[in-house]
Amino acid sequence: MSRFGKSRGARSTRPSQGGSAPRPASFRLRLGLLFGLLTLVGIGLAGRAVQLQLVQHHFLAGQGDARFSRVAAIAAHRGTISDRQGEPLAVSTPVDSVWVNPQELAGNSEQLPRLARAMKTDVHELVRQVSTGMDRQFMYVKRGLQPNDARKVRDLGIPGVNLTREYRRYYPAGEVTGHLLGFTDVDDVGQEGIEHAYDNWLGGEDGAKRVIQDSQGHKVEDVEGIRAVRPGGDLRLSLDLRIQYLAYRELKAAIRDNRARAGSVVVIDVRSGEVLAMVNQPAYNPNDRSQISPAVYRNRAATDLFEPGSSIKPFFVAAGISSGRFNANSVIDTNPGFVQVGANTISDERNFGAIPLSMVLAKSSNVGMARLALALEPRQIWNTLSGFGFGQVSASGFPGESAGVLTNFSHWRTISIATMSHGYGLSVTPLQLAQAYATLGALGIRRPVSLLRVDTPVTGERVLDGQVCASLLHLLESVITPEGTAPLAQIPGFRVAGKTGTAYKAEGGGYSLDRYVGTFGGVVPVSNPRLAAVVVIDEPTAGKHHGGEVAAPVFSAVLGGALRLLGVPPDNLRPAGKDAVLSGTHVAQR
Repeated sequence: MSRFGKSRGARSTRPSQGGSAPRPASFRLRLGLLFGLLTLVGIGLAGRAVQLQLVQHHFLAGQGDARFSRVAAIAAHRGTISDRQGEPLAVSTPVDSVWVNPQELAGNSEQLPRLARAMKTDVHELVRQVSTGMDRQFMYVKRGLQPNDARKVRDLGIPGVNLTREYRRYYPAGEVTGHLLGFTDVDDVGQEGIEHAYDNWLGGEDGAKRVIQDSQGHKVEDVEGIRAVRPGGDLRLSLDLRIQYLAYRELKAAIRDNRARAGSVVVIDVRSGEVLAMVNQPAYNPNDRSQISPAVYRNRAATDLFEPGSSIKPFFVAAGISSGRFNANSVIDTNPGFVQVGANTISDERNFGAIPLSMVLAKSSNVGMARLALALEPRQIWNTLSGFGFGQVSASGFPGESAGVLTNFSHWRTISIATMSHGYGLSVTPLQLAQAYATLGALGIRRPVSLLRVDTPVTGERVLDGQVCASLLHLLESVITPEGTAPLAQIPGFRVAGKTGTAYKAEGGGYSLDRYVGTFGGVVPVSNPRLAAVVVIDEPTAGKHHGGEVAAPVFSAVLGGALRLLGVPPDNLRPAGKDAVLSGTHVAQR
């Protein structure tokens, strides 16, 4: 063996007898640190697991549900409004509304022009909506789409764009019933008129269900029902759509022909207090939301006040007869054609002399009425007027109805009584005045005004003796004769009782000399009263302005048609005669 081999053998290492060599201290330190670290990680993971499973369980479960499970509303179908015959006046039709997830749609912004075209909306407005809603996951961009437009949006298949089913209110009669029905907002909540007054009944209650949705927000399946939907209740009004159409047509023609600012017609069933027609001009179509503005949608017949002029005179005569100081045969001396009340002079168009009470009404004598009113106790007048419903709401329940203005008799002065007797110094609504004439037609029984159909007899409250009312109706027939102020209110085949009114409009602390309100109120047929109505024409400017000229013809056309529609038998078979009507037109002064 060479010395080199020996040398290598001498340097070789062999295991010692008795086991492995001891590990260095540094190795043991590293091993301990690793074990400790793993222990800490294990403790941390266990703690985190406990936190997630126990402490934050409800929060995390809610977050998961928010991504894959949500509560979806089930829209309640709004109840139908119909007229007394069952003709639909307001119905809810299913429509689709477009909603988007702005965060998801942001990745498809190049699709916005296509979406805008499908929805028939402005693309710049759509971009603005989406850009300002980036912090939201749900945002409506178009409500109540027509079916064709909704189908176009669905066919686009743009991620982040979805459709949801809603209901939209539709009014078949349009502006014919607009003021009475009112309208709903985009969420189908009543905002005006009957829609607002009976919103709780019509609206029902939305339901709710839990659904599973995918990562794109699309519904996968229904999981469970949470709350059953309660559909809205149907509502049947007192309105007769046939008479409503008739009143609408005649009033619109009168406003056009007389170039008037506005007008109203109210027709009431004397036997029940039901409103059979209530129309106003100018009108609006609730189906066209661009027409909806406070200036046009208020129901003037229930909310607007006016001084009634001579149409109030029958109720002062009622007070006079019920007091016992006057009767149907009383004669009132109007000489010399005027009467001085303090520093004020009340006059007639001419000196009528000593005339019976029927001619005081027929000629609409202000002097005669002033002398009658001044002969009565103020309390007697006030009790009679308030009994007929003046100075208080009619209990119709219509939103915003006015109570009118009738001050307590303790505040009256002599001139106040004299001017009130021919319609100044107190204010009424067309509905309020119509109720008063209906009370007269019901022979002194005041029944609550109802906008809902009444199927049971209405007792009402007696406010005036029936014989007094019957005498007054007979006296008011003289107003419709050629010698009276309203021969144009005649209805062939029927006896008519009524009274005209022409009032100057208040202006700047006084009264205008060229702005008028023409009125006619009446009852038909006199022998067995069935209908009462009031016609108001505000500011006619076509040359005629007296109530007998502008309002009485509307009354004749509307009530004549209504009587035929209701099948009311005639009570006056004597022909009126063309000459008789024409000969009286020149005296239609009030």
